[in-house]
Amino acid sequence: MELKLKGKIIKGVGGIYEIRISRSDADMLRGVGMKLEADTLLCKARGVFRHEKLTLLVGDDVMIRVDTELAMASDADSRTGRTKRDEARGGVMIEETLPRKNELIRPPMANLDMIFAVVAAAKPEPALSTVDKLITIAEYKHIEPVIIITKADLAPEAAENYASIYRKCGFHVFVEGLGIDGGELEAFIRENADKVSAFAGASGVGKSTLMNRLFPSLGLATGEISQKTECGRHTTRHIELYPLAHQFGEGTTGYLADTPGFGMLDFVQFDFYTKDDLPYVFREFEPYIGCCKYTKCTHTKEDGCALIEAVKAGEIPLERHKSYLEFYEVLKNKHKWDKK
Repeated sequence: MELKLKGKIIKGVGGIYEIRISRSDADMLRGVGMKLEADTLLCKARGVFRHEKLTLLVGDDVMIRVDTELAMASDADSRTGRTKRDEARGGVMIEETLPRKNELIRPPMANLDMIFAVVAAAKPEPALSTVDKLITIAEYKHIEPVIIITKADLAPEAAENYASIYRKCGFHVFVEGLGIDGGELEAFIRENADKVSAFAGASGVGKSTLMNRLFPSLGLATGEISQKTECGRHTTRHIELYPLAHQFGEGTTGYLADTPGFGMLDFVQFDFYTKDDLPYVFREFEPYIGCCKYTKCTHTKEDGCALIEAVKAGEIPLERHKSYLEFYEVLKNKHKWDKK
């Protein structure tokens, strides 16, 4: 029997993709004799994806073709003395990807609703411009950024300062490490358990440690910070979506992902957005756009710039405008051929 089913890519390593299908479809396949674990199938993609260099991303919604007889024969193959649960089973193939609502280059994912930008208050010292790169890219892709400040116990004043910057800009901000959050982050995730979300941040900021506290069943690997460089190792080697139904029960439709540290947010190598888009990916700039003295104001140094006046008045955080100036200098000199 040959079937076409819809699923979501929750993991991809070495050309092998783990696809989660609906409980009803999984039960149907079990009913005809197929062995499934956790409502998932392992498979490869059709050759057309390789030949036409089409990219598959974690988070992609896909259509898969299942030849149940061939798949069961693959499961029962005894030549290696074991079933092939850890390999792509024959008879299961990704046929096509469904339209994406968004995609990210770093981290490489599709169809995200929210991204939790994790920033350490200390060890390592945060580079806010790097954090702002991730946030503005998410804004451009219509992905809601949520800010999490970790290791607040190491630098309470710095943690509150960073939190105040992003709260002033209108973001959800959570401070972890002082033992006073009262479960607010957990409650927020539960309230948004129907969404596809990812944790992202520089290596060593405590993403995996935080996720293990929130979701002990994940058992994510964690690493130590180098005493010399105050940098962490990339303990997360690949991206994987974890169904929140495991945490919150059947009927929960969302997913959560841990991602490798974001070290490749290069505006020259990658086309995240253009200089013309830049003012619109800083949400706190919106009330002042169109209010400047000059219609072609760059918001960098002009007299009569409403944005600069708002920075001077403390209405826009100085640190965010510094990030804007840094990004503007890079993007204004970027040529069309300066891209991947």
